[in-house]
Amino acid sequence: MIAELNTLIDLIETDLSESTHSTGCEDDPGVDVEELAGRLGTTEYHLRRMFSSLAGMPLSVYIRRRRMTVAAADVVAGHELLGIAIRFGYGSTEAFGRAFRAVHGAGPSEVRRSGGPLRSQSTIRFRLTIEGSSSMDTRITDKPPFSLIGHAKRVPLLHEGENPHIRDHIESLPAVEHSRLKALSEAEPTGLLQVTADVDPDNREDTELTYLHGVAVRSAASAPEDLDVIDVDAGTWAVFMTSGSYPATLQSTWAATASEWFPSNPWRLRSGPSIVAILDRAEDFSTATTELWLPVERA
Repeated sequence: MIAELNTLIDLIETDLSESTHSTGCEDDPGVDVEELAGRLGTTEYHLRRMFSSLAGMPLSVYIRRRRMTVAAADVVAGHELLGIAIRFGYGSTEAFGRAFRAVHGAGPSEVRRSGGPLRSQSTIRFRLTIEGSSSMDTRITDKPPFSLIGHAKRVPLLHEGENPHIRDHIESLPAVEHSRLKALSEAEPTGLLQVTADVDPDNREDTELTYLHGVAVRSAASAPEDLDVIDVDAGTWAVFMTSGSYPATLQSTWAATASEWFPSNPWRLRSGPSIVAILDRAEDFSTATTELWLPVERA
């Protein structure tokens, strides 16, 4: 996977100024990541998730920063702005100017007059560091189709610490509702579950995701009508056991799947919900033993 990501970086560098690539909108031409993923024999979803986890920024942000870093040289050199805009895939000087200012903090005309300010994005290179001092408690399991039922809410994505929106959502449910949900659990992962779905592939903080507090059932056919339902296709899952301070240990394990586990194993992420099962916890929830379920497929 590290080799795939570095090849992706090389392809991005080659394609930065290719205006023939697909454009989501005039303000953000983008590189055709789906096409690049196809060249590497992997999926756009997996590349985006692994890149954002390892690089600490969404792939789309990196591409935009690199494009504007390269474009800045043409701006400072005094080349025609419309020609620069077209070269980098923008349909107008206005759209190019907006993207340029978003990266550099100043418009092309101001930079052309003063030579700055310019914010350079260096080319990223990925390297695998072998620590050898820890292991991840993991198992691979195949599951038939199942459903997740419970109470769902759209919440912003936060990378560190407790998500107050999720906490408020759970605390708004009466104690009797937690007991009712537990009684409905009939499939793995067992018990009350923390489910995240519809996550932005670039893993951008503050983008919205669907959070469901609920349980797994074999079929949603008999689920109470007042509960939300997420149907899950048959497939393979990687299950990571974690134990320690909560939620810090769970979040560090989640990060380690990208930095350690996926680069070392012949699996890649596939589209689907991520599930956390709470197996045991302290009364004040300061520590917990959990299972992190991630949908995977053979790389």
